[in-house]
Amino acid sequence: MRKDVAAAMKFSWERNLFVLWTGVFFCSMAYSISIPFLPIFLNTELGVEHHLEAWSGIAFGITFLASALISPYWGSLADKYGRKPMLIRSGFSLAALYLVNYFVHDPYLFLVIRIFQGLLAGFVPASIALVATNTPEEKTGYALGIMSTAGATGSILGPLVGGVVSHYFGNREAFLFSSAIVLVSALIATFFAKEQNFNRKAARSHVRDDLKHALSNRTFSLLLLMVAISTFSVMILEPLITVYVLRMGVSKESASLSSGIIFSAVGIATVIMAPRWGKIGRRVGYEKVLFVGLIGSGIGNILQVLVTNYIGFGILRFGYGLFFAAVNPAINAMIVQSTESDFRGRAFSLNQSSSQIATMAGPILGGLLGGWIPIRWIFVINGAALLLSAVLFRLRNHGKAAVAARHG
Repeated sequence: MRKDVAAAMKFSWERNLFVLWTGVFFCSMAYSISIPFLPIFLNTELGVEHHLEAWSGIAFGITFLASALISPYWGSLADKYGRKPMLIRSGFSLAALYLVNYFVHDPYLFLVIRIFQGLLAGFVPASIALVATNTPEEKTGYALGIMSTAGATGSILGPLVGGVVSHYFGNREAFLFSSAIVLVSALIATFFAKEQNFNRKAARSHVRDDLKHALSNRTFSLLLLMVAISTFSVMILEPLITVYVLRMGVSKESASLSSGIIFSAVGIATVIMAPRWGKIGRRVGYEKVLFVGLIGSGIGNILQVLVTNYIGFGILRFGYGLFFAAVNPAINAMIVQSTESDFRGRAFSLNQSSSQIATMAGPILGGLLGGWIPIRWIFVINGAALLLSAVLFRLRNHGKAAVAARHG
């Protein structure tokens, strides 16, 4: 009888992992579908002729800002009412908003819809929290490593799908495609995702109290800082890689394709290595995996200044990605270890807020720095920041271990 129960539990968490991986994959793909043609949509469909770069930047960043501000609130609701209701709420809301984009002809209304997309987001952190709280402890690192590949894979394929759909069907029709894909995520969450042993009798907390609780947990606060730095290190290069590739001698006609391949290199490396880093973390400790990931990706960033052709640059980006793939699974696993189970939804929502703020700020600062100093020096600064983060994290862990040893 006990064997049957154990087998049922095993099937449940593995099924949940597959179901939620699929949901996050489709949700990430739906969002990234619009990235290739967003400036074109603003120009040709919404009539934005002046300051197109600013409009594109605002339309891109405002969604992340709204998401960062609202995520703690959704996390509070997730810990009170369950993570699955948050999946359903987010999935169906986003599907409706993508559909509304099809009918918009005013750029200001488009920005309002982009704000609501950020305010009603939350599918990804709720999925990660659900996996983290419904997976056996010894399998958590592996499961979170697998989940890290979902967003990476969706983000790799999304721009490709968006480019094809917008080319053959039109920019507006691509939003219909995004709506249909997110609807698939919502239906998957509704009918197939399972949440076990959830206590809905607990009182719902307030966001201010959640922030105080998070700041009082030094380990968790440090992890939020690591999330912000690591995400920022990726996004600061977002507006610069295409320009950097052009300066390597690639023609304008093939720059988009070459840059797309180079962008995808990091995502492909993540798909390959993230599950493996999760397994390694279970054996040697997630602190060591995070340290190695930060050191490897920091060195990988600095080495990129040494290459002068785009093929070598792409290879180094892939190598950097193999190490960077360790960062998010390790951080997510350590969040599970350092927070209480009834705070987990809020913890991953705060994690999402930290990531979204860095996602918004990175391209802005990257674009400004790219106009002031040579782009190659931004790789050096980026790598140095990751190396410094690794050192600070290691010193913080050694200090914590020394205190524990004295009190032990």
